[in-house]
Amino acid sequence: MSSVLLEQLNGEMASVVEGVQRALVHVRSGHAGAGAGTVWHPDGLIVTNAHVVQHGPLRVTLADGRELPARLLAQDSAHALAALMVDASGLPTIPLGDSRRLQPGEWVLALGHPWGVRGSVTAGVVIGVGGEWPEPPPSGGDWVVVSLHLRPGYSGGPLVDTNGRLVGLNTMMTGPDVGVAVPVHVAKAFLREALGAPVAVA
Repeated sequence: MSSVLLEQLNGEMASVVEGVQRALVHVRSGHAGAGAGTVWHPDGLIVTNAHVVQHGPLRVTLADGRELPARLLAQDSAHALAALMVDASGLPTIPLGDSRRLQPGEWVLALGHPWGVRGSVTAGVVIGVGGEWPEPPPSGGDWVVVSLHLRPGYSGGPLVDTNGRLVGLNTMMTGPDVGVAVPVHVAKAFLREALGAPVAVA
């Protein structure tokens, strides 16, 4: 690959990351817990992992630096999801992709706050999508399994394709450089059932 093409690819990927970072939030739970979250709706609806919100009062730091108290609206430990609400409007969101159309080998990007480093990015490829796995993730339901390293602090952050579309929510590591995300179609179903909330954004 020529240096010109590499430079173009780098520029495109950086542009994707810049757009996604605007919808990435930092979630603090009590005095010790922390993770990431993803703005789902401009009027303050945020989706994260259930384990991120287990330890008491919740506060969310938006990409613009505002720190706001958050209310826990719904939680589903079986699917590793939680929905929060903050008092804000006009928040940036991420276009939704189709996690069921992901193919092994496709590049994806995960964003979060590993070890407290805000707005970090890691990249890898899709290993597979579905519910049949010989080892963890947990049995039942669909998962996106990816070849990248989800350090502590990525939980609840967005997993996006190379077009910057949300395809999952980062959840856990299951082995060296094997990460697991909740597919975006599972998050849609969770919000629809728990909240009757908008399941898509423009």
